[in-house]
Amino acid sequence: MKLFIDSADPKEIASLAATGLVDGVTTNPSLAAKSGQSLFDALRAICDVVKGSVSAEVTATETSRMIEEGRKLAKIADNITVKVPLTWDGLKACRTLSSEGLKVNVTLCFSPVQALLAAKAGATFISPFIGRLDDAGHDGMALIREIRHIYDNYGYSTAILAASIRHVTHVRDAALAGADVSTMPPAIFRQLVSHPLTDKGLAAFLEDWKKTGQSIL
Repeated sequence: MKLFIDSADPKEIASLAATGLVDGVTTNPSLAAKSGQSLFDALRAICDVVKGSVSAEVTATETSRMIEEGRKLAKIADNITVKVPLTWDGLKACRTLSSEGLKVNVTLCFSPVQALLAAKAGATFISPFIGRLDDAGHDGMALIREIRHIYDNYGYSTAILAASIRHVTHVRDAALAGADVSTMPPAIFRQLVSHPLTDKGLAAFLEDWKKTGQSIL
């Protein structure tokens, strides 16, 4: 499963990309607003340090305007993926943009049939929001499993991008459910490596080694 960072902060993304474990980035208007930077400047900087997919979302709600915005965003860099909402207008824009060879991420997915429509519209990625479903009392991970089943039934190539990740367990469960990608805030990405037994074991190893008085270098 690929790991994406959900952020529009170029400096933070560059820091995490230095691990060699970041496969891509997702942004949205809310994240862009929080960054306090020019959207286009931030996206250019992000695309410079992350060579995988970088999702940039349109802000229009009408098809023709979405298409115009999508084409403009796609010119920022070759690895830009245009993100559109899962509405009829968004699906029509997805069909047009994907037919032009552009990568498209259809976002705000909350049901399996929505995901089916996105795949039929030619989406490169579908973004089911598992955390928001959980918050509303539904089973977000069940949605990942259902989309995976539908896509496998019919051979759709649209990648399932688990979004609205709230905690490390979401990342684990998304991988088990067959998601192709998980996108997460920087804080959760950093938590992926952490386990108290790892820290405890390392401390014990180092203490035992110190007692030998030896040095590798």
